[in-house]
Amino acid sequence: MLERFRRTIEGCRPVSGRTVLDVGCGPGHYGLALARLGAARVLGIDFAAGMLERARRNAQAAGHEKVCEFVAADFGRFESAETFDFVILMGFMDYIRDPAPVIEKAVRLARRKAFFSFPVSRGLLAWQRKLRYRRKTDLYLYGREQLRGLFASLPDELLQVERIGRDYFVTVLVREAGRRPDRPLSK
Repeated sequence: MLERFRRTIEGCRPVSGRTVLDVGCGPGHYGLALARLGAARVLGIDFAAGMLERARRNAQAAGHEKVCEFVAADFGRFESAETFDFVILMGFMDYIRDPAPVIEKAVRLARRKAFFSFPVSRGLLAWQRKLRYRRKTDLYLYGREQLRGLFASLPDELLQVERIGRDYFVTVLVREAGRRPDRPLSK
């Protein structure tokens, strides 16, 4: 998890004056780190009231309450006329039954980059997670071929998929190549 945090923060550089949407923000770690680096606006959304309260307290303690806004929202129902330079979905796709619409929405809301983590479907850590979560919530794990299918409409130069520990770290370069995907990601 530390590696995906580090890669996300580095991937947002330079962030000074830019905007961030953190989906499933939890206690606000990503947003606060980016606010410290100069982000102009961070919107964190989550549906867990306790996490949002922690995120707000953390922002206030760090002096970033004017930059960071944390609101209760379900990303599936989230509507925004605003787009963001960076859209972050870390530890979020693990719980999404139908990932294609979520990916499409994240890419649509991003002006520069969208970052995702997808838990790897194979190996000892995946097996342990399946056992640990089987009675708590649905857990969705991914293989490289499944990810290729989910992002099939993106040109290779707009997509980076890296395996880091128990996750695939995916970066969609929305504006780096000067264009957006020309068709929906889902099939």
